[in-house]
Amino acid sequence: MRHLRVGVAILTMGNRPAELQALLDSVAKQDLQPAHIVVVGNGSPLPPLPHGATGVELSENLGVSGGRNVALDELRKLGELDVVVDLDDDGLLISPDVFSRLAELHEQDPKLGIVSFRIADELGRTQRRHVPRLRVGDPRRGGPVTTFLGGGHSLFVPMLERIGGWPDEFFYAHEETDLAWRALDDGWNIRYAPEIVLQHPYTSPTRHAVFHRMVARNRVWLAKRHLPALLVPLYLGVWAALTAVRSRSAAGMRAWAAGFAEGVRTPCGRRRPMRWRTVWRMTKLGRPPII
Repeated sequence: MRHLRVGVAILTMGNRPAELQALLDSVAKQDLQPAHIVVVGNGSPLPPLPHGATGVELSENLGVSGGRNVALDELRKLGELDVVVDLDDDGLLISPDVFSRLAELHEQDPKLGIVSFRIADELGRTQRRHVPRLRVGDPRRGGPVTTFLGGGHSLFVPMLERIGGWPDEFFYAHEETDLAWRALDDGWNIRYAPEIVLQHPYTSPTRHAVFHRMVARNRVWLAKRHLPALLVPLYLGVWAALTAVRSRSAAGMRAWAAGFAEGVRTPCGRRRPMRWRTVWRMTKLGRPPII
C-alpha cells in the first residue's frame, strides 16, 4: 500500500459553490495526491470545477446512496483505485496529510475496510452524534467501531468488490450502517480515526424535511435486510421506545410512524441476515445490533 491510489467522491446539490471550491482546494493541498476526483451534481448543475476533477450532472436527485454509487461507477471508469474517500461538499480537510495517514492505517491492517474521520466544527468541537460509539467518551479516542460517519470516511476498494456498494433503496439515512453491517459480516474492520479530521459546520439532522420518515423506514429496512429473525422485533422495539421517549414534536412522531409503517410493508432489497458470530463480534465492540 506504499503507493496508495486514492479516489475522492463528492456529492453536491449545487447550493454550496463556495464551500465546494474550498473543499476541492483542501483536497489539492494533500501531500498524497488523489488519482481521481469525481463531483456529482445530485439533481443539479455543477459549478466550474478545477482541472483534474470530473463532473457528473444527474437530472434527478438520487439521494446519498444513489449519488455515491454513481460516483463509485465513475471512479471505476477512470482507473484502478485502492481507496475511495467520500466527503461532504461543505466539509474541509484542515490537514494536508489526510490521505497519507489513510495509507499508513491500511499498511498496518490489511483487513481495514472503512475508516471513519472525526467531524469537528470550526472551534474543534465534535457533536455527540458524530462519534460512532454508544458511549461517546472522549471524541479524540479512536479504535474499532461498528459503524461510521457519512460526512467523511474512506472505503477500501477490495472490500467494496466483495460486499457491493451503497443501498440505492435507502436514498438517505442509515445507508452507512447498512454498508457497515455488510462489511463486518464479511470479516472487515471499521476504525474510527479521530486524528483524521473533516471540519464541518454545526448542523442538526432534522434540518432535512424528510428526516423522520426516512430514519424510521430505513431502520425497518436495516432489520429486514440484515438481522437474524430473532433480533428483528427486539431491534425495532428498542428503537420505537427510544424514539417515543426522545421525541419533542407530534408532527415528527407522526412522520416517524408513517415511515415505520412504510418500512414494514415495502420491499427493501435482498435479505441476507448476518451470522451470529458477527452479532457477537459487534457486541464485543460495544454495540450489539439491537440498538
